[in-house]
Amino acid sequence: MKALVFGSLNIDYVYSVDHIVMQGETLDSNHLIALPGGKGLNQAVALSKAGMNTFMAGLIGKDGMFLKDILEENQVDTSYVKRLQETSGHAIIQVDSQGKNSIVLYGGTNRMVTEPLIDEVLSQFDRGDLLLLQNEINMLDSIILKAKAKGMVVALNPSPMNGTVEQLDLNDIDILIMNEVEGAQISGVSSDEPEQILEEIYGRYNSVDLMLTLGKAGSVFMDHETKQIFRQEAIDVLPIIDTTGAGDTFTGFFLAGWIKREETQQIMRRASIASGIAVGRKGAAISIPTLDEVNQI
Repeated sequence: MKALVFGSLNIDYVYSVDHIVMQGETLDSNHLIALPGGKGLNQAVALSKAGMNTFMAGLIGKDGMFLKDILEENQVDTSYVKRLQETSGHAIIQVDSQGKNSIVLYGGTNRMVTEPLIDEVLSQFDRGDLLLLQNEINMLDSIILKAKAKGMVVALNPSPMNGTVEQLDLNDIDILIMNEVEGAQISGVSSDEPEQILEEIYGRYNSVDLMLTLGKAGSVFMDHETKQIFRQEAIDVLPIIDTTGAGDTFTGFFLAGWIKREETQQIMRRASIASGIAVGRKGAAISIPTLDEVNQI
């Protein structure tokens, strides 16, 4: 079984600040570092570190070769990472003294996916292989339809949530992995009511497994076949330094167990531990722990 992440590769420009800048405010940054990121890259690294045979598909610019290097260093196959003579996607990330973040994205090459590229990539994957998507690239609808036609198992992380996701037919997804804000936007239910969020989304898309992450409140999962709801508390492993990439870490580790049909409560706990380790380190992809590190806790 192979896992394909068709998604974004970003350069993360991370600014350390005392607090997240407010409207009209000019704020000094204490530190700046450029790191590999993008939800696609982060989740590919997480899947690989969780033990999956992982492939990355996406586009980088002339400034993005180190993004390919970091994937290869983490045993992600980069055969389908193409380079264009354009500017790579990037993110401007503020991280405050409490480890909370605020992010501005620029799509760059991430928004230049074409039908020929989709066909080229998907031709190398088969029925039962996992496809993981996020909402940081274009052509999502085409990728989903062509992957489903091949019998691939499709996972969607609808982040960032916008009109593109609203136009997708989520009945074509096998599992939806979202945070409480995204869940509230999709369902129309308050983010303070996680189980009601799941019930509302299930009412519309009853063939889709639903994972809802809740930050410090943990996570809840609904199995579409049994309608059983599983709950997992957040697991504090390290003091919080940087929450960037925590959700991507959870996503990769959870899916690595879900696609293998491992016991749900076990994989939720494993994903929570992995996320708990990641928030205790700076950066996104570079903060993701190995499976051995997770299993030691």
